[in-house]
Amino acid sequence: MAQLVAPVPTAEIPFGATASWTIRIRRLLRSSRPYYAALGICIFFAGWYLLVDVFKVWRFRELPGLVPSIREWLSPDPIYGVSVFTAEYYAHIWASVYRVFSAFIAATVLGVAIGVLMGWSRVFYGLTFPVLEMLRPIPILAWIPLAILLVPGREAPIIGLTFLAAFFVTILNTLLGVKSIDQVYFRAARSLGFGNTATLFHVIVPGAMPYIFVGLQIAMGACWFSLVAAEIVSGQAGLGYKVWETYYYVQYETMVIVMATLGLLGYLSSALVRIVGNRLMRWRTRLLAGL
Repeated sequence: MAQLVAPVPTAEIPFGATASWTIRIRRLLRSSRPYYAALGICIFFAGWYLLVDVFKVWRFRELPGLVPSIREWLSPDPIYGVSVFTAEYYAHIWASVYRVFSAFIAATVLGVAIGVLMGWSRVFYGLTFPVLEMLRPIPILAWIPLAILLVPGREAPIIGLTFLAAFFVTILNTLLGVKSIDQVYFRAARSLGFGNTATLFHVIVPGAMPYIFVGLQIAMGACWFSLVAAEIVSGQAGLGYKVWETYYYVQYETMVIVMATLGLLGYLSSALVRIVGNRLMRWRTRLLAGL
């Protein structure tokens, strides 16, 4: 009689999306990049602590200390009313995030469309590029009076000012991406009988995509710093408004909390753009290979 042998238990093998993320995490942990990043952050905060809290170096001693700022940030009962435990903190975050992503989406749609048209059509490029180069150097603060006059409401001027900074960056990077496409791809598309629409979606968009996503990462950062300027002048809520308010009322620990929150949100939003871009780059590679 044949003996029944119990199956030897094996380690559970991840599959699908789980396997992909597991492999990425393992590669990341084996690389030196996260450890260098952690070391750099530690050096920054250690320098802050030593210069301000410990040695009170000239000029730095006037800055808010690291320990009081962290204590205020994590306090259930903060002195100035803003910490991770208060509703006001998240209300300001939501106001700023909503404005940034509204402006960023609008700048992405319009900026990519105009940048593609400028790179594709010489006539359109000739009509629009001089105007773009004339308007682009104007600082965001200089647009504030016009934004208030032209755009009604309280939210729309802030979103419009935030949109402008990202809009110009997106156009220029998209234009550069279209100009960088090798003419061989256009000749191959014509030999295969591609029309204008097919050429747009199978050659121009995937070919310009690396430049577009580099531009979108820069545009996301531009959204955050232009948002702060807009909120300081014409806002009544948001992280930029709170930075100015805390400075005005000499609440320096809270000011540091809000600035750190801005930096963290900016980093996370740029990382989100990078993740989306990396996923679409794989689609671009497959599309160009199929051409």
